[in-house]
Amino acid sequence: MKLILEAYTSEITARLVHTLAVNRRILIVSQALALGWLSSSLAAAPRPIAELAPLATVKLGQTADWVAITADAVWVASTGPFAVHRIDPKTNRLAASVNLPGEPCAGLAVGSGSLWVPLCTAPPSLAKVSLKSSQLVSIFPVGPAAAEGGIAYGAGSVWLVVNKSGDLARIEPGSGKILRTYGLPAGSYNPRFSDGTVWVSHAEGADLTGIDAMTGKTATVATGPNPRFLTAGAGAIWTLNQGDGNVTRVDVRTGHAGSIVLGTPGHGGDIAFSAGRVWTTMPKMPLSVIDAAAGKLICQWTGPGGDSLGIGHGAIWLTDYHAGSVSRIPVEDALAKCAGA
Repeated sequence: MKLILEAYTSEITARLVHTLAVNRRILIVSQALALGWLSSSLAAAPRPIAELAPLATVKLGQTADWVAITADAVWVASTGPFAVHRIDPKTNRLAASVNLPGEPCAGLAVGSGSLWVPLCTAPPSLAKVSLKSSQLVSIFPVGPAAAEGGIAYGAGSVWLVVNKSGDLARIEPGSGKILRTYGLPAGSYNPRFSDGTVWVSHAEGADLTGIDAMTGKTATVATGPNPRFLTAGAGAIWTLNQGDGNVTRVDVRTGHAGSIVLGTPGHGGDIAFSAGRVWTTMPKMPLSVIDAAAGKLICQWTGPGGDSLGIGHGAIWLTDYHAGSVSRIPVEDALAKCAGA
């Protein structure tokens, strides 16, 4: 009886070992396939940001964050001092600084001849700066719901989420009066206006809401986790997702969404579209570039700096948040280095 039991036990053990080995091989193959898919989505290993030599670097304050591009200027916000700064792209020099009564904490927008600056004052407020005179024109008693939020301009109005409940305000630019509010999911903070629609990312969720500026009708599309900053271009809205560090591309015609692996999760960051490419920045990964048509990451640069950017005047205007500066990097130089990789 003992011999029979030992033989039976040995057979069961052998079958178990075989099953475990088969399952392990399946797991290994599955992991390899998954890693192969991810590697095909990723560009080559990140390159050092030091290889991108700036044409100029302008010191602005203790920190530098948020960039807005106009036809004749580059505007960047700072703390220490609380201000927005106008840089002349013809000379790469500081042309003017406008002091503010509080921290410019939630993006910059350009419209109606003004630069719009949400302030984290108590209570929150909104600064209106003349693009022509580089002077502070007004402080309106309406402000951002949170830091790291955003602001947009379009259809003759300023758009700003004004509380954590998700109320998107449509603001008349002359008086600062709220014309209408639109209810969005709580934890939505960052608007972007494109082709008659205001798109707002749900930073505390995993979706994006579009509001038709004319009819007020809304539509919601799923994204990656914690989408924060967003841009528009090539028939799509692109969100930088702080939860997984990837970019979601949402086709504005079909609503179809797809993910592009960047591997840069965490707070902060920025995203911009220009000439068929999507550019992102995050601390420790100050620059990444996506080919919009292919939906593929083509290059990344690692190192110090980063956190906000703008594309204009043939350059990437990239802030170094902790250094309190902004650098002008020629787009052609970055793409040439990328092609050389």
